[in-house]
Parts: sequence; structure tokens; C-alpha cells
Amino acid sequence: MLLPGSLKNLLRGGRGEPVPNGPPPAVASGRPTSPLRSAVAQAAVSMRPSRGLEQFFGNIRGQSGLTILDLGGATQQNVNFITNLGHRLYSEDFLQILNETFGAEDTVDQANPGRIDYFLRQALDYPEGQFDGVLLWDVLEYLTPALLAVVIERLHLIVRPSSYMLAFFHSDDKLEAVPLYTFRIQEMNTLQVAQQGMRRPAQLFNNRSLEKLFSRFESVKFFLAKDRLREVIVKV
Repeated sequence: MLLPGSLKNLLRGGRGEPVPNGPPPAVASGRPTSPLRSAVAQAAVSMRPSRGLEQFFGNIRGQSGLTILDLGGATQQNVNFITNLGHRLYSEDFLQILNETFGAEDTVDQANPGRIDYFLRQALDYPEGQFDGVLLWDVLEYLTPALLAVVIERLHLIVRPSSYMLAFFHSDDKLEAVPLYTFRIQEMNTLQVAQQGMRRPAQLFNNRSLEKLFSRFESVKFFLAKDRLREVIVKV
């Protein structure tokens, strides 16, 4: 994993545990990942403005030392951007763990209680109130209702009150397959988006279903982009 030099003092025996007598890590990942998403050579790459991203960073403007969780996997650009703002970044390749646990397209097995428990321990095994923000990106579209319900419950637990999460959903709820993206932060309001093929979503959402999904949270705000991505800011 290619990370800044200051990150050499990473994990020794447990998740997010700094090496004794060294500075705290700026980024931590619960497991080794396969090649970073930034290394995908054949992806179709484009730049897009993001009002949701702008809102996410606007909500934490003027603060430092926050702890952010990125579920898109470790990308060098996101590591650099978040840590340069003075925050600590934890990274999980949520979709990789999903594929390893259930199979790339197996949505039926996502209702298996044993596998759900294993998945949560691999992807979201963090203490209560660990995070000040979460970059969910588009990962929630690939979860069936049974798995999605427990993931939302876990997120509600590990994110501090009055913090924010950013999620993306495709706005066309009749698609059989949707573009699979990697999101790299360029500026406070700009993303580099790399498409890595197509994937069948487990479910698609409209505004009403998203409000229901996040009903336990304080508020939900929507931004509809021209590329048919619905950006959602959730306040915990």
C-alpha cells in the first residue's frame, strides 16, 4: 500500500493501534488490500463537481484532528487530501470485503446471519463514537435489505452525534446494472471519478426510500447531479 512516509508507524497488532513511542497514524486500514484502486489502469476517468462533497467539508470547516472513515478503499489522493486538512483517515475497501464474504454478485447469501456477523467484524469493527465523518460513496447500493439494515445500525453506532456521512446513489431506480466507480478527491467540491465496469445493484432508491433508510438519523439532504447520481448528506 503506497502511503505517505509519516504512515510507516502504522499497525502492530490491532486495528488502528499505533506503534509504541511513535506518532499516531494519519491513516489506518484493518487489513492489507489488493492493488489500490488508484492503480486501475483501464478505468474511464472523468472530473465532476460535487455539491455533496462540498457540503461534507463545509460542515467540518475550521476543525482539525477529526477522524474520518473512507469506505472506498485506500487511494493516495484521498489519503493526502484528508491528512493535509489535519484529520486522521481510516480506510476500508468495503466492496472488496463484501465480495470476499458473499461473492461478487451473490445477493442471496447476504441474508446469512453468520456471514453478516463476519462481514461486520471485517468491515466495520470500530468502537462506539469512533468517527466524525464517513465517506460512504456508492457502496450501500450493493447491499440487500437484511445486510443493509445491520450496516446502517453499525454506522449509527460508530459515528459521533452531529457528525456527517456522504453517500451516492444512482437516481434511475429501473437500472439492471450501474457503473462501478472509484472516487478520488481533487478539491473541496471536485471529484475524479474512475469507472471500473458495471455491477448489478442489490437495490436502488428514490428520495422517499432514502429518507426511510436514514430515519434514525437527524437529517438527510439530497443533491441530484447531471450524471444521475444522487448525492446524500446524512447528519447523525
